[in-house]
Amino acid sequence: MGINNEREIEANLQIGPTNTGMVRLFIEAEGGIEIPMDFDPEEAEEIAEEIRAAAQGARAMSKKKR
Repeated sequence: MGINNEREIEANLQIGPTNTGMVRLFIEAEGGIEIPMDFDPEEAEEIAEEIRAAAQGARAMSKKKR
């Protein structure tokens, strides 16, 4: 399995603060699978930066294909 392998699995992603001061990514997938992932605010900001960098990389790749 890798990041470039496509899957036919539907999932929902929720992101928000918890009542304990953490940031939770909550993934709910087919078959009743629930994955809560808690991060402290600093870790969440690092993840947000990684997502922004990945989005920028994806844009650059899609421009090359045109």
